[in-house]
Amino acid sequence: MSEEKKTPEEEVEVVNEEADVDTEAKATKVEEPKTEADQISELETKVAEAEDRYLRAEAEMRNMQSRYAKEQTQAVKFANQKLAASVLPAVDNLERALQVEVEDGAAKQIKDGVEMVYKTLISALEEHDVKAVGETGEAFDPNFHQAIQSVPADDDHPADTIATVLQKGYVLADRVIRPAMVAVYN
Repeated sequence: MSEEKKTPEEEVEVVNEEADVDTEAKATKVEEPKTEADQISELETKVAEAEDRYLRAEAEMRNMQSRYAKEQTQAVKFANQKLAASVLPAVDNLERALQVEVEDGAAKQIKDGVEMVYKTLISALEEHDVKAVGETGEAFDPNFHQAIQSVPADDDHPADTIATVLQKGYVLADRVIRPAMVAVYN
């Protein structure tokens, strides 16, 4: 039984060799096969994740389609807004022309022609859902009216009602094209 005396360097080598053997044993250790229940559970999780992604994608598609349909409806509904806004000054001028009193026959015929053009233009605007807002005696609504003057209220005229309409306002569907310029009782 003779034990050889090892130097400290040799002892370190032996320890390192043993550590290498342990590491190799761990590396070569074969992973144990998964049980059937583990495999089923893993597959069920993957299926649930895929189904969730599918449902989310489908919901996103439906949301995009409804958003697109709403935008299309709005675009069609308000497509005539710029045209209506461009035509309103002509309507104002026709209304002013109709306020002029005429006495001779030729002027009366011209006024009748202007009135026919005015009625046709107003009819065309109404067909496209453009309506006038702001009538004398109506309640003042800052969403549709712009107060230019204030007039003292009395017993016959309550506060916050329209005293006079200086310029008619117009709306297209539910959107204001031009607010009515009015004088309001205070």
